[in-house]
Amino acid sequence: MPRFTRTLLACTSAFLMGAMALHAQAETRVTYKSASAGTAYYQMGVELAEAIRRGTDGEVVVTLEESQGSVQNVMEVMARQGNYVFTTPPGLVESAHEGKGPFAERQSPRFEEIRGLFPIPAITMHFVLADEAGVVSLDALEGKEILIGQGTFGAREARRYLELFELIDKVEVANASIGSGPDALKNGQIDAFVTASSFPTPNVIETAASMPVSLVSLTDEQISRTGATHQTIPADTYAGVDEKVETTSLPVIAYTTTGMDEDTAYTLTRTFWERRDAMTEEAAWWGSITHDMIGNIAGTLHPGALRYYDEVGIEIPDELR
Repeated sequence: MPRFTRTLLACTSAFLMGAMALHAQAETRVTYKSASAGTAYYQMGVELAEAIRRGTDGEVVVTLEESQGSVQNVMEVMARQGNYVFTTPPGLVESAHEGKGPFAERQSPRFEEIRGLFPIPAITMHFVLADEAGVVSLDALEGKEILIGQGTFGAREARRYLELFELIDKVEVANASIGSGPDALKNGQIDAFVTASSFPTPNVIETAASMPVSLVSLTDEQISRTGATHQTIPADTYAGVDEKVETTSLPVIAYTTTGMDEDTAYTLTRTFWERRDAMTEEAAWWGSITHDMIGNIAGTLHPGALRYYDEVGIEIPDELR
């Protein structure tokens, strides 16, 4: 090979390697921790990562990590550095700040470094019955065998509601995992099941597509007694449920820490809101997100997120600043 050709190839290779190195340096990498694979919240993480990639032309790369749940996500703040994003109900952030609940024996000053970014779809309570009415009242559960699962937020909340409204002795609680709920309902082994997930949740979509179902709609007084956040599931969210359903939900927030720089937090927040409509076209649960839900954030906003909200004129409560 002539010396000139060898020199040209060497220079070209060096240029390409340098360009690749600069591109790698230009990428901002973010770790996102939400839930275990196969869950609705893990799927949301997949969708959010793709939205951020598209919205930033690949300049921000979001890598998903599996999680055992929100408590683990908050606990990892103690050891995580840099661009760590995690999801959790805001109540757990409050518990971490106060050293209560699961954080009573594991307190850390790093919990004070948690900062909010934006809301994601809430955990919404669904009481699903084998019934043709579409929407029914809570007392429709009387005399029914109902599957609520065990060890999850939805199971705890379902049992709390049954006790609160004095139904616990008027129903039979099935002893099975919540994952078997749709099949058990379709096979006539149970009369109802409870699931807690963002709407429209896949297991209710699947069930409603194969048999007539109804959802329990709570009254304003009942919702008030639960102390939970009011949530409306729009009419026609599920096949055969052609009226809106009033129920409750648990807000969920995407958080980071002060370890994230302001520009990255700004870019993530801006891209999330700018891509929300496109995300909704591919997965309907993103359509439930509104600016009002920012007020559910516990603690304070990251300065980068706050910069975006102020820039576009979204009103932010003083306590979040």
